[in-house]
Amino acid sequence: MIPNDIKITPDLIASHGLKPDEYERILELIGREPTFTELGIFSAMWNEHCSYKSSKKWLKTLPTKGPRVLQGPGENAGVVDIGDGQAVVFKMESHNHPSYIEPYQGAATGVGGILRDVFTMGARPVAAMNALRFGEPDHPRTRHLVSGVVSGVGGYGNSFGVPTVGGEVEFHARYNGNCLVNAFAAGLAKSDAIFLAKAEGIGLPVVYLGAKTGRDGVGGATMASAEFDDTIEEKRPTVQVGDPFTEKCLLEACLELMETGAVIAIQDMGAAGLTCSAVEMGASGDLGIELDLDKVPVREERMSAYEMMLSESQERMLMVLRPEKEHEAEAIFKKWGLDFAIVGKTTDTLRFIVKHQGEVVADLPIKELGDEAPEYDRPWVEPKKRPVLPASEIEEPADYAEALKTLVGNANGASRRWVYEQYDTLIQGNSAATPGGDAGVIRVEGTRKGLSFSVDVTPRYCEADAFEGGKQAVAEVWRNLTAVGSEPLAATDNLNFGNPEKPEIMGQFVGCIKGIGEACRELDFPIVSGNVSLYNETHGEAILPTPAIGGVGLLPDVTVRAGAAFVNEGDAILLIGGNGTHLGASQYLADILGREEGAPPPVDLAAEKRRGTLVRQLIGAARLTAVHDISSGGLGVALAEMAMASGIGATVKINGLAHAALFGEDQGRYVVTVAQDKLESVLEDILDGGVDVQQIGTTGGTDLTVEGILTISVANLKKAHEDWFPNYMATA
Repeated sequence: MIPNDIKITPDLIASHGLKPDEYERILELIGREPTFTELGIFSAMWNEHCSYKSSKKWLKTLPTKGPRVLQGPGENAGVVDIGDGQAVVFKMESHNHPSYIEPYQGAATGVGGILRDVFTMGARPVAAMNALRFGEPDHPRTRHLVSGVVSGVGGYGNSFGVPTVGGEVEFHARYNGNCLVNAFAAGLAKSDAIFLAKAEGIGLPVVYLGAKTGRDGVGGATMASAEFDDTIEEKRPTVQVGDPFTEKCLLEACLELMETGAVIAIQDMGAAGLTCSAVEMGASGDLGIELDLDKVPVREERMSAYEMMLSESQERMLMVLRPEKEHEAEAIFKKWGLDFAIVGKTTDTLRFIVKHQGEVVADLPIKELGDEAPEYDRPWVEPKKRPVLPASEIEEPADYAEALKTLVGNANGASRRWVYEQYDTLIQGNSAATPGGDAGVIRVEGTRKGLSFSVDVTPRYCEADAFEGGKQAVAEVWRNLTAVGSEPLAATDNLNFGNPEKPEIMGQFVGCIKGIGEACRELDFPIVSGNVSLYNETHGEAILPTPAIGGVGLLPDVTVRAGAAFVNEGDAILLIGGNGTHLGASQYLADILGREEGAPPPVDLAAEKRRGTLVRQLIGAARLTAVHDISSGGLGVALAEMAMASGIGATVKINGLAHAALFGEDQGRYVVTVAQDKLESVLEDILDGGVDVQQIGTTGGTDLTVEGILTISVANLKKAHEDWFPNYMATA
């Protein structure tokens, strides 16, 4: 029997996030009381953040395969073939709880973690995005969080050297006690040289790579699987500390080592650090792992086995190495100024054995730790769907011009320039379309190809109708990628919800997953990676259901694409997809009338696919001068954004109820512009394609005019649009 160093009490078990029945299961599995270190290992491996115990059942229903998918969920990141022997590797992951406690380091290490997930697979990171959500602007903590999180994202990404090409920032009172920081990264790799975490071979060295281990982040994964309360400040030590310059060296050393053929398996030390990485490598390869903690490089004295196993110190990797390549591998890491230490070996025992100072401090069955964590079928109730709210029952604004100015110049409609100008959007020299449009675009170096990236979700839709909200999040990202002319390839998800033990919250999760699954199947847009973040609650109040979707698209020729700005005076403006009719759950209803009610607009996926395919064909044939999808704020905001982006105005005429036509958020629609000499043939081909289209106006002048409804100068709109964020952040 292993000697136990600390008495295991019910309070200690509870403080590790383990339920009494889970502890009983541990006792059954190992046939004795665990050591303190073993309790820590179980708490790390069986918490929500690492085990997906509440979500696994539903995640299995998502479509994950497609003709281009080389690696779906289950590895560090998803991998999709882009032709010519190349693949794009990408994933999105949350760092919500750490960022609320310590915004700079929480956000910075979120970026660092997602970059490691990508280069662990053998890919060089080429693009980053982030989806950020904060509480209401006048909440006393919001400005501090915005400042810290944006600085952290920029500080890490800029220093590491990856361009931030897109993202979103939103405010809502439901995030007052729990901001969301979802980080996305994508990299390029050779499609026949993808590295996995599956250990193979017995008696092979397990190697520790990168930075030294300290006490920062001990218990971070467990903290990320708990609700917040008044003890939040006490959780500060569980937040990791990042060093982007060390990570850059780690990237270069790993990619250089991978070229030598030395690497059998490699795993990032992310959540739960050494514990999670070792267990996942062994369990996925049906092997045991033996570790000797006396050989782990540390930067603090007298660290216990418990602290070393649960530390989430950053910029670290674990690898299974070909023994004959040991000296070559060590030389590479020493050259880059990084630690390289053989800390264990693979075995045929299916046991996870940890030694420290001559004692065995953990001896556990590795499969049960990794692959066989508890899996719950949580009870759930169908979320109440809000009733449809007819536009005829919603009042018009007192002043249409002021309403439009408010929608483009308030917290959720204003330019995010203040944010993205703190990020390096041009480093590496391949950025073709930077933040501010429908999707970011980069050139694939050495080819004519381009990759497009977008991240999106409308939480107010998910709250009003989880199923339609889940569908819409996927459709919106697919539409954004389409609007620049790219073929949507695949998606990653970051599913942020409250406490899954509450049936109504679990119902939101299930509804959104069903909607996401249906949209991904209909649009041939598989989910290849992702992350689930639950327990996003403070004092029992949950965030809005926020299943963020990140998508990647492929442009055969990066020079043949569309932008979301008016280009010429005198171009015809076309509306594809019909008039606006739907104001339920809209930005207009929330920001102009102060009401959050009504059902969201339904998503017709067949129509979405038909219209998007046609728009892509027109862009590919260079027949359109500009394209912008219609989303929050409806046609009015889409036109205003296209005008503000170029300084060119427009005159348009709309049909139907004015406020619905202008601000309705009916889905699957685009505003496109066409040169007059191509207008007739473009209209004819769109109609022949079975798609609704109408010519609504012409570009030109310095005003945006909607006949009989409003006239406002583009300069006035732009001032309101550009001023909100810097003014807000400058306020004491």
